[in-house]
Amino acid sequence: MCNIFAGQDRADYASVTRSVRLNGLSTSIRLEARYWRMVDEIAAAQGMTTPKFLSTLYDEVLDLHGEVLNFASLLRTACLVHLEQSAHLQPA
Repeated sequence: MCNIFAGQDRADYASVTRSVRLNGLSTSIRLEARYWRMVDEIAAAQGMTTPKFLSTLYDEVLDLHGEVLNFASLLRTACLVHLEQSAHLQPA
């Protein structure tokens, strides 16, 4: 079992920083490469580019909560939510 986790390609968990524009301001977000791939997939599934998806998500969180405390963590948990929802949609 541990080989599934320990045997991961190191490139998958390497940190990748992307510069983005959120709410009109330039910033950078650091996520592991595997998370970035999933964020890209989620954006494509939403019919958006990744920058557009990030900006839209940021604005929606701002509207709902008044502030965005940790956007990188929000993105990681959004990936988990996406995986959980995908698992529920799979036929048994």
